[in-house]
Amino acid sequence: MQTTITEFGLDAKSMGGFARLALNCVRREYPNKIAHVMRSDADSRPPRSLTPAFYGCFDWHSAVHGHWMLARLARLFPAEPFASAARTALDRNLTAENLQAEAAYVAAEGRESFERPYGLAWLLQLAAELRTWDDPDAARWYGNLQPVETAVVGRLSTWLPKLSHSVRSGEHSQTAFALGLCLDWARDAGDEAFKALLQSRALHFYRGDQACPARWEPSGEDFLSPSLAEADTMRRVLGQADFRMWFDAFMPDLPYTPLTVTDAADGKLAHLDGLNLSRAWMLYGIASGLGTEDLRHRAMMRLAHEHATAGLQAVTGEHYSGGHWLGSFAVYLTTGRGLA
Repeated sequence: MQTTITEFGLDAKSMGGFARLALNCVRREYPNKIAHVMRSDADSRPPRSLTPAFYGCFDWHSAVHGHWMLARLARLFPAEPFASAARTALDRNLTAENLQAEAAYVAAEGRESFERPYGLAWLLQLAAELRTWDDPDAARWYGNLQPVETAVVGRLSTWLPKLSHSVRSGEHSQTAFALGLCLDWARDAGDEAFKALLQSRALHFYRGDQACPARWEPSGEDFLSPSLAEADTMRRVLGQADFRMWFDAFMPDLPYTPLTVTDAADGKLAHLDGLNLSRAWMLYGIASGLGTEDLRHRAMMRLAHEHATAGLQAVTGEHYSGGHWLGSFAVYLTTGRGLA
């Protein structure tokens, strides 16, 4: 199963709208929310100095996946006007000097938990997009990014063996979502050691799970589903027959309906718009893992489409609270990233 752009009634013009959301903020320094451990007065610096590549889009992780979105759209729509603007932004920010500073920042003492795991997983998505793009500029940007990529894999490889329990939140700390993104990177990169670590941790955390309390979802500020993200990771780890048996025990029914945001100007409440989008791509992924002959496939595809429709309608950019990140979720969904 491969979800397509046309399935959602989107075209290059629509993708240009998503691109503009990132272009409007990848160099917009303020407002900015810094998750920054200070060790001395010398660490009191503006965002553009602390993280000179990824200082826009309100926070570091949104800047990272904003750059990923620009790379993906420029790659998929090279002839569109927004592709040139996207390449200019990437070239301006992804310099060797900027990314050496980013690598030093990530690897610095006292920052072991910086953007762990959500932002680090998105950094690997950006690396994968650039590495697999057959383009000389992308190859140069990827070369510049490699020190950060290496630092991120090192951070995660040190942390995951020590993580005794999965974090089952619906926000940035969630383990399952990050494991899925990291697994896709490891397979693309051919990093067998990291892939084996990710698979072993996923099996340790989730192999024995049964009867998940999905009806307890969502919490009021979720943008990721703990139960669907877990299943979307396990379909990457298990073969189809094993995944079907595991999913039978894990999720007997699908108690999900699209969500409505009560105040799109509130950054936390607007998370539910992102939850509609991420639920959609997770449902598509789970359906692909089950296969078309599975009796649940049709219902799951219908439910995914309902969530996608609701989520895409909210990607307007009217409020910066959602505009700085929802475009990335929309592009991840509509371009089928994460699907075979």
